Amino acid sequence: MDDLAIWLRVGGKINESLNYVGGDYEMLLLKKNVTYGGLRKMIAKLLNVDESVRKMELNFETGVLFKPLYGVTDDRTLELYMHHARQESTKYFLLVTVGEESVRHGKVSDKAKTEDQNLSDSYIPGLDSINEVPNVANSSNVAEDHVLPELFANSYVNEMPMEMPCPAHSQFVSPTPIPSFVDVLPNTSEGNEQGTAAEDVCTTPVKPYQNVPPIPISVVETDVEGSGSGDQTCVEEGIYGEGGILGDIEEHRIFRSKKELMTCLSITAMTEKFQYKVFKSKPSFVVVRCVHTSCSWRVRAKKLKKHTCPTDFKPVRRRQATSWVVGECVKRKLINPGRVYRPRYVLDDMKRKFGVDISYSVAWRGRECAYDNLRLGTPEQSYKLLPGYLHTLMDTNPGSVVNLEVSDGNKFQYLFIAFAASIHGFSYCRPVISIDATHLKGKYRGVLFTAMCHDANQQIFPLAFGVGASENDASWSWFLGRVKSVFGVNPALVIVSDRYRSINNAVQEVFPQAFHGICMYHLLNNLKTKFRNKTKELEQHYIRTAKTYNLQDFHVLFYTLCSAVPGVKEYLEAVGLDRWTSSHAPSRRYNIMTTNISESLNAVLVKVRELPITPFVNEIRLLCQKWFHERRTKAAGCTTMMSKDVETKLEERKDRAQAMGVICADQYTFDVVDGDRNYCVDMALWTCTCRKFQLDQLPCDHVLAVVRKTPYQAYDLCSLYYTREF
Repeated sequence: MDDLAIWLRVGGKINESLNYVGGDYEMLLLKKNVTYGGLRKMIAKLLNVDESVRKMELNFETGVLFKPLYGVTDDRTLELYMHHARQESTKYFLLVTVGEESVRHGKVSDKAKTEDQNLSDSYIPGLDSINEVPNVANSSNVAEDHVLPELFANSYVNEMPMEMPCPAHSQFVSPTPIPSFVDVLPNTSEGNEQGTAAEDVCTTPVKPYQNVPPIPISVVETDVEGSGSGDQTCVEEGIYGEGGILGDIEEHRIFRSKKELMTCLSITAMTEKFQYKVFKSKPSFVVVRCVHTSCSWRVRAKKLKKHTCPTDFKPVRRRQATSWVVGECVKRKLINPGRVYRPRYVLDDMKRKFGVDISYSVAWRGRECAYDNLRLGTPEQSYKLLPGYLHTLMDTNPGSVVNLEVSDGNKFQYLFIAFAASIHGFSYCRPVISIDATHLKGKYRGVLFTAMCHDANQQIFPLAFGVGASENDASWSWFLGRVKSVFGVNPALVIVSDRYRSINNAVQEVFPQAFHGICMYHLLNNLKTKFRNKTKELEQHYIRTAKTYNLQDFHVLFYTLCSAVPGVKEYLEAVGLDRWTSSHAPSRRYNIMTTNISESLNAVLVKVRELPITPFVNEIRLLCQKWFHERRTKAAGCTTMMSKDVETKLEERKDRAQAMGVICADQYTFDVVDGDRNYCVDMALWTCTCRKFQLDQLPCDHVLAVVRKTPYQAYDLCSLYYTREF
């Protein structure tokens, strides 16, 4: 493996937010067989640090939020850092922290330190170019109005990147100021060599030296008509010394000092096998030429002119503080999609960091520019990226199902996504699906459709996601139709939702054989709206009535509820007793009486729903990937046969069962005395008169009381849906 040139940030410190602030910049050339101890010696020699007196720590930025810094402490972590640095050396700086403040370049004035620190906080990187995309047909906030590219054109798909970057984790250059002290001289005639060239100054910097600290330096101009080694006029990229940064010699190149320029020229001459001589040299000007008389290679450099404007000319409003510059200054604060960063915060930060007053409109537009940069462009561009992203998603997640439907005019209509892990895992989950919809908050709005279920540990298990323009009969039928085609039809399937009419119509159309239950809390809210004067009585009796398993107990509780709230009986019977109660449900609901898992997912995505379509889909993918990984890891470390939640329930029920009496009627039938009530348990039919055992497929208190007195095992009486290995 080749030698590796790495960036160093030295002389700074790590703040409370785990960000490296301040300091200087250097570069080192690491041999392919470098060791951790050898690296520390090189850095200590470079910084003139005695490690026996001052502690030196090495870290590098990972670019991820949950562990922004990673320590380089041994050969293994050094190899890990070098692997990252080979991918992109200008992103992965090696951060050097010294226990005590050390000055490497002699005594530095407090003013210079202050200026350097201020400039280190004022990084303004260049904007990445973005390809032009078709505009929206009109400006209405309807997702259907997006004009998409041709979805199945080979030329378009082949141009899409195979890996899409995450919007919460987009690439950005480390906060290093672009120096504005220097500029590049244009090439002039030969007559200017004798001194007139010093009067020419180019007003536009073409190629600033990337990531160089702001120290007043010289500028470079080269003649490229020839050189001592053919037509090549600069050193090969990657030639570095331990004392500083070298590299190509070319026009518009910026150096930090005249000494660094001359060092780079010497390395270039040795590498390219030629010699040069200094034709003219002054403190602010230098000209060098090849020693061969027939060679026209030369380099001329000049120190930049300083500002001549009056010292009292310092306008508060700066014409350079445009919206896109403001956006570049604040975009690091918007990496986390959940962060609230209002325009007034932009105003405060620009005033505090740069002493610049900007208008509210500039702050707002600057924030939007930052959002567009981090979110892969504008909402319109995001819709253009969507087909390519979905193509990549299917390639990298084999077995996933993605469906993007457009109208005849190539306008967005529907999107459906079901990940391979969800498709495979559903067969091991209880067949109870919770469906819901929530509104998107981006520029073109839209609706997110979700289908969820519970895993063995009572956690959210996402099944499918859909996006449509609005929530109506057609969109719900389309979404549920895709769910049916992907996950199939289970005879015991139960669908739980709110009472939205379009959902009811779509379920009857797509899943006519499935039982459609109602979320008991949504129904309770409807009751509170209709019977406003009886909310306390409703809360007191309704929940117990809905959750009871025993029919006899239901009739007693329902009578009490109807007596306390006149008129509620007719209302609930019109809804259907089987749709909101456990006791009357024709299919097992496994005590899943609400759509809480869908509401919980909507709460998790509350800020993500503001993103454009492609970053939004990517955030959903990242969320599912995180959940699946965490739960797979926990399941692998589980030592019990049942899930943690079920184990806890069984232990609680076993404690209550110890106070119950058991009377054996025959080999399989038992009477259980629970206080002043008797229950009959049939171990042959797996039933109990409380009905909890047969409806939840989990031993109730009375069954566990029988298990305590008989050879039966509690685990053998649990459904496979609750086991760890199923």
